[in-house]
This record gives sequence, structure tokens and C-alpha cells, in this order.
Amino acid sequence: MSDKALTFPAASPDLTPVRGRVVRSRWARDLLTFLMVFGPGLIVMVADNDAGAVSTYSQAGAQYGTHLLWVVLLLLPVTYFIQEMVVRLGIATGKGHAAMIYQRFGRWWGLFSLIDLELVNFLTLVTEFAAIDLALNQFGVNPRLGVPLVAAGLVGIAATGSYRRWERTVVFLCVLDLAWFAMAYTLRPPAAAILRGSFAPSMPPGGLTADLIFLVIAIVGTTIAPWQLFFQQSCIADKRLRFADVKWARLDTFLGACITITVAGCMMIAGNASHVHGFAFTDPAKMAADIGSFSGAFFRDAILLLMINAAVLGTTAISLSSAWAYGEVRGWPHSLQLPWRKAKGFYSVYLLSVAVAAGLVLIPRAPLQLIILGVQVLAGVMLPSAIIFLQLLLNDKELLGPYANKPWNNLVNWTIIIVLFALSLILAAQVAAPKLFPAAQA
Repeated sequence: MSDKALTFPAASPDLTPVRGRVVRSRWARDLLTFLMVFGPGLIVMVADNDAGAVSTYSQAGAQYGTHLLWVVLLLLPVTYFIQEMVVRLGIATGKGHAAMIYQRFGRWWGLFSLIDLELVNFLTLVTEFAAIDLALNQFGVNPRLGVPLVAAGLVGIAATGSYRRWERTVVFLCVLDLAWFAMAYTLRPPAAAILRGSFAPSMPPGGLTADLIFLVIAIVGTTIAPWQLFFQQSCIADKRLRFADVKWARLDTFLGACITITVAGCMMIAGNASHVHGFAFTDPAKMAADIGSFSGAFFRDAILLLMINAAVLGTTAISLSSAWAYGEVRGWPHSLQLPWRKAKGFYSVYLLSVAVAAGLVLIPRAPLQLIILGVQVLAGVMLPSAIIFLQLLLNDKELLGPYANKPWNNLVNWTIIIVLFALSLILAAQVAAPKLFPAAQA
């Protein structure tokens, strides 16, 4: 970014052209530049605390209290390092992740990654609407009416023909997610328990069990999901960020990572309140009702509304990652800057993803909580292959020049990939041999 003064347009109530306002203060110039770049990093991180995350983190708290807070804290640097690579790749290429895989690795691998993405994304969308269904039921609202209305609203916020309008709406929903901090503060356990759970890892009562392994992998799967790679890179390309914006895009991503991890901890603390009072966990909507029984109807309603907000955030981000990826591969116009008539294929993929996922959860007696948790585990299993493509692309010096990975980047990233592969193998072993991890007292 040049040290010369930047000119930003002044507001005009009647929208008539006005002369620019010169900003000479370096601090003010940096702030305004950051605010222009700000958005993709926050959205991708906060939207990752979607309905599946609410369910997974609250289940972890409801079953194991504060014992698994350290797992979430450990994922903070992991989430940042992975998404920071996406920032550099998106700015260097100006293209989405799906397009780059097709370009660098060929049609077969491109098709493999696209099918992986579309499958996991669709199943994850089902979990978003499953959570909305569960929350509406607790409110006494018929899901057959409420779920289609939410789906229509999700199409409405994306199909405005303005990236900025969509981004402002979604950032506002991200801000609402901060209400989890107030929830955790009110329901908090003693500070000593939070500190022990965060910084002194210990085995929960009952020892190493299949359920514990399954839940830890689900936490990893919901904290770092394949769709995030595709979403943020396409978002950066759609916003047309440049190399001069790299440091601000990194800051945006880091702030988003800090927020999403602390909110995840707050969800676990909310689940812990249910655990302390002896309630058995079935799903987050029922947990909200249980917490309301001793904290009041306000807390019940607040948790249910936060569930719906999380599902809406997750749905719009995941549907867009599918639509962007498919549009890139097909060569269709694929930008939120375009009106519906100029990007019919792009918006149709978004509409179809939302509509079919919403319809599936209305099937009577569907095992919604099992679907929610199972999809998080599936995302954790498929994540390593997605990150390998990203890692290989980031070592292409011809493509990225000075922004290619440094040796320390590669050391950190390959360590992350190896750990994720190990978790995937453990899950596969656990599924093949359910008695591999019998309960053992800590």
C-alpha cells in the first residue's frame, strides 16, 4: 500500500456525485483500508460456527463438561494457518479454489475435488436445516411452514446482484453470534474449571471410548471444513482483493479465527450448564429447553435463536461455496455482483442446494441429531485431501512468487495434514472395530 494519501468518496444523501475526501492520517487511512478489505475472513470463520458446530460443541460440553476446551483452543492456529494460505492463493490468482485445482492438476483431480466438495456441502446443508427444524419445534412453530420461509429468505439475501449488500447482511448476522459470549458469561462454571479445561488437557471420566474419539473428530471436522477453502478463495476473487491487501486480509482472517474459536468455547460452556444439572443430551434444541428450565425462558429462546442464526450463516456460505465452485468449473458467470438474469446457472445451483436440503429435513422421523454429528465426522475425514491440494498450490513459486510457502509454512502445514490423516485413520479403525476403544477409567 502506498504511503500517499488515499481518497475515499464522501457520503451524499441524494446519491449525487461529490468530490472525494482526502485522508492524510496514516492511522485513519489504514483503518479505512482494512474496513474495505474486511469481510471474507470474518464470514468464513464465523459461518463455520454453523448449526453443526452448535450441536457438536454443545454436545461436547453436555457430555464431558469443560474437559474438551483444550481441543478447541488447539485448533486456533490450525484454522488460521489453513485459511491464511487461501488468502494468498486467492489474491495471487484472482480465481476460486475449484478453478485452480482444475488448472494445475487436470480434469480428473479437479472432478474428484469438486464431487467431494459438493457431496459434503449438500449433506452439511441438510444439517443446517435439521437444526432449524429442531429449533422451530421448540418454539412451537410448524417446520413445514418455517423451514420454507427461511429457505426463501436465504435465496433473497444472495440474489440481490450486489456483493456488498450480501456481505453487509452476513456481517450483521456474524455480529449477532457474539451473543454467545453473554450466554457463556451468565452460565459460566468456575474460572478454575475453564482454565483447567483449556490449558491442562485431561481424560474425561470414563476414559478413552469410541464416543469420545468420534466426538473429537467431529469437533475437528466442524472447526475446519473443506467448504471454507473454496468459499474464502472465491469470496476474495469476487471482491477483487490485491497483493496490497494481503496484510489486511490476514488480519481479517486472524480476527475471524479468534472469534470463532472463543465462540466455540462459549457453546461448550453452555453445554456444560446442562451437564452440571444432570440432563442427558439429545440435541441442542432440547438442551436449550433443559437450560431454560433452571435459567428461565429468555435463555432457552436466546439459544434457539442463536441456533437459527448459526444455521442461516452456514447455509448461505456453504451454498455459495458450491455455486462458486460449480460455476468456475463450468465457465459460467459466477459473481454476486451480477443480477439473476446474467448468472442464472450460478444462482440456480445456490437455489437448488437450499431447496433440496430444506425439503429433506421435512421427511417425518428423520434422525436429525445423528445426521448432524455424522456429517461433521465425514467433513473431518475428507478434509486432509482438500488441504493437500491447497498445500501443493501454495508451493508453486511460478504462481505465487514471493507469496509462496516458506519452509516454516511447509513444516506447520504438513504437520497439520499428518495429524488430520491420523484422526481419519483412527475413525476408520473405530468404525471397522467398534470395540477398539473400550471404556477405561482415567
